[in-house]
Amino acid sequence: MTSHKTTQTMKPATAAKKLGVYLEATPAEFREGPVSRDELNALQADPPEWLRELRRNGPHPRPVIAARLEISIAGLARGGITDPLTTPQIEALKQECPDWLRHERATHTETRKEAARIKARNEERAARTER
Repeated sequence: MTSHKTTQTMKPATAAKKLGVYLEATPAEFREGPVSRDELNALQADPPEWLRELRRNGPHPRPVIAARLEISIAGLARGGITDPLTTPQIEALKQECPDWLRHERATHTETRKEAARIKARNEERAARTER
C-alpha cells in the first residue's frame, strides 16, 4: 500500500485571518482560490511586498485594530468601530483618545488582570492537589 498525501487547503478568508490581514484588501489572486498549507507557510516565512504593506499600513481587520488600541474586539463594537482602519487612522484614534477608548482600555486591563489572577489561583490549586 502506498499512502497518498493530500494537500491541505483552506479558504482565503481563513488564510487571511491566519496572516492577520483584511481579506478584501488582499490581491484578487489570493481571494480567488484555496490556499494550501505550503503556500501559507511560504507567505509567513517570506512575505511578498503586498503582504508587508498590508501589515504595515492596513486596512486592518478588527483583531489587529483591537490589539493596537489595547482593547477587546467587543470594545471596538461598543466604541462604534465596525469598519477596517488603516494605521494612520488607528494612530489618530490613539492620539485623540476619546472617552470610550479610555474606558475600554481600563476595562480590558481589569479583565486581563482578573484572568491572570484566576489562572494563578487554578495553578496553585492544581499544585496542592498533586502533593
